[in-house]
Amino acid sequence: MSIKAVLFDLDGTLLPMDYDGFLKLYFGNLAKRLAGYGYDPDVLVKNIWTGTKAMVMNDGSCMNETKFWDVFAEIYGVDVLQDKVLFDDFYREDFIKAKEACGFDPLAKETVELVKELGMKTALATNPIFPMIATRQRIAWAGLEKEDFELCTTYENIGVSKPNPAYYTEIAKRLNVAPEECLMVGNDVAEDMVAEQCGMQVFLLTDCLLNKNNEDISKYPQGDFAKLQKFLKML
Repeated sequence: MSIKAVLFDLDGTLLPMDYDGFLKLYFGNLAKRLAGYGYDPDVLVKNIWTGTKAMVMNDGSCMNETKFWDVFAEIYGVDVLQDKVLFDDFYREDFIKAKEACGFDPLAKETVELVKELGMKTALATNPIFPMIATRQRIAWAGLEKEDFELCTTYENIGVSKPNPAYYTEIAKRLNVAPEECLMVGNDVAEDMVAEQCGMQVFLLTDCLLNKNNEDISKYPQGDFAKLQKFLKML
């Protein structure tokens, strides 16, 4: 089948990133902000990871947002739901400090534009563990806009996550294309190349390669944005 849609990962793909540095800035600033409201910083970070794991394991029975806050309510009590506004304020005002751990590549926007010029649909297939307010910012850091994509997954609008192949199947369904008509572009071998399992083609962007399981990556089409653009033109 010919490719009708291209799915792009964000962190480490369209947005160059020092992942460890990003997490340090993100959690450090979030914990600092919420410490003033009675949240122990170390415990808060641990519980955020617990909520994140729940989103990764989500089976689609509810949105990831619901799953995350249900877990938080189990840990802190239902009154914690009133503090959601505090998290939103953080993303609105302090999240930008994590940009220091991110780079910028003008070829990212150029490649997304190429996909559209080739008549293909575009989707931002970033793991939906962040709210839209945080995802919009990271898109902007990459020199793009949410409107550059026909679909952006966030924790508000989907209930499955990477590396579950069902995440990719759901995106194809929402784009009204078959998985076999999709190309997934990402830098994380474990989370992005798994799209093959539902029938998608894949391209491994190697600029910020993540391969935590030390898999053999020789089987994947791969390279930088220049090689990706050549690959797209041959589809």
